[in-house]
Amino acid sequence: MKVKTEFKNGYFIFIAIGTYFLIMEFLGLAHLFYLRLFNIFFVLYAVNNTIQSRVAHGKKKFLPNVRAALVTSLVGVFLSIVGLLIYSYMRGVDDYTSTLSETFLFGGHPSINMYCFSLLFEGIASSVIVTLLLMLYWNDKFTAD
Repeated sequence: MKVKTEFKNGYFIFIAIGTYFLIMEFLGLAHLFYLRLFNIFFVLYAVNNTIQSRVAHGKKKFLPNVRAALVTSLVGVFLSIVGLLIYSYMRGVDDYTSTLSETFLFGGHPSINMYCFSLLFEGIASSVIVTLLLMLYWNDKFTAD
């Protein structure tokens, strides 16, 4: 069975972001919230790779490519959130949640479920933005539906 490009690239997003955050934590840089912004490059690379692969295979309709780009980024978002949830339970939920940056989403002391729920909406929003930006970039390669 052949795995679709969308799922391969979504899995790449998960692995790349997970590795990036583990390295940041190992180096003691996890508290620097601006370093978290660099994970967008992994998402841009993977979604661009999906669109590029589809165009190279002759799939040049606009809406199916939008769907493929969104699926790629959303697979990465969902896997990353599940990975964060599992990792936080492995580290001790209350202890690990208190180390998460309070300035990242909102103040106070959110539960891990609330933190993941907020990341879900942020991830969906960033998926839509990345998809729209890359579809504008690739616009001259598509045919009208």
